[in-house]
Amino acid sequence: MSSETSSTGGPTTTNDPTTAGPTSNDPTTATTTSTTTGTTDTGVMTTEPPDTTTDTPDTTTGAGDDNTLCASQAEGLFFPADAIWYQDASNDPVAPDSGAITAWMVQNAPPNGWGTGTMRIDFSITAIDAPAGTEKRAYELDNDYYYSPDCDVAPIPLPPGGVVEDYPQELPPADSFEGYDCSEYDGGADCHMIVVSRSEQRLYEIYHATLDAQTDQFTAGCLALWDTSKTYDLDGRGQQCTSADAAGFPIAPLLFSAEEIEAGEINHAIRFILPNSMIRAKKYVAPATHGTNTTGPMTSIPYGGHMRLRADYPIETLSPGAQVIAKALQKYGMYMSDGGNIALTAQSDVYGCATWADVGVDSFSLEDLKATDFEVIDHGPTMDVTYECERTPIME
Repeated sequence: MSSETSSTGGPTTTNDPTTAGPTSNDPTTATTTSTTTGTTDTGVMTTEPPDTTTDTPDTTTGAGDDNTLCASQAEGLFFPADAIWYQDASNDPVAPDSGAITAWMVQNAPPNGWGTGTMRIDFSITAIDAPAGTEKRAYELDNDYYYSPDCDVAPIPLPPGGVVEDYPQELPPADSFEGYDCSEYDGGADCHMIVVSRSEQRLYEIYHATLDAQTDQFTAGCLALWDTSKTYDLDGRGQQCTSADAAGFPIAPLLFSAEEIEAGEINHAIRFILPNSMIRAKKYVAPATHGTNTTGPMTSIPYGGHMRLRADYPIETLSPGAQVIAKALQKYGMYMSDGGNIALTAQSDVYGCATWADVGVDSFSLEDLKATDFEVIDHGPTMDVTYECERTPIME
């Protein structure tokens, strides 16, 4: 995830969550070429284009390869096929204020209306597959990032060799837990830790977690535990309840992967983020269940806002890999999920069966897309942010 240092996400236990919540540093100056980020940042296709004639990926819930740590939806969708993330939105009605919102975005953040001005892709979040029988680990709560009753407290199946967002070293040894040590944990970085347990039909998403490589102490803020056998209604885990993202819905089903680009098809909506000043003040819309102390005007998009790339956008002008992403943005759209700068979130290729370099996608592959190339889909009236979450945390 790439977001501004001052962004805020999930609520504190008070009514003014301006100092805590899902946030992260802004790596807008970090342009690297590595397997940990998958970002070449050259703007040039360096490999053959992905084969877009391959068979459609298996979209059966519960698919996946327990022999690797890779948890990609190219292997099978994380939730049932009727979950909102997988619904064709290409013909859904446009919100009455769509034009006003997208025009304001471009005016507020020139030239194209995104947090960095142009649309960028972040590659820092890794989803780890936990093979059946993976040992579960309890953790110590970080009370500065734990919100009651929003957050769950169940132990986490943590396979050796995996990584947390912003891990500080090269790919860790397969038999170690060094990769779960978040380098900027003490500085308040997001440190997202995402574990997919297909055998349990559970998705564990933690905001602000680390496992100290020296002391072996596992510390975590807010765990959102999702039942991946369940199709959640618009109440999600509970109205006014946060998750590992400030909008209250899951992260993993909205991440797109290099494997999906290689297969030629992304079968789900995509996660996007904006600075707090570009998110409608203290409002959210379904399927979001939560918002934060944002400051945007009524002409800005609320948490949960759903944007769809216009059907008439000339996607043939994009690189082959970028075309796959653009087609998903036309069919499924993207959901406003959290506060930050780097607009789109892709899945890290650190454990992938394909790399971002392989499929010719980098941080700038969609930089020509303007907010006015999108439409805002109508999801009904907005909700006021109150932070009055009511739910029973999952303990085991």
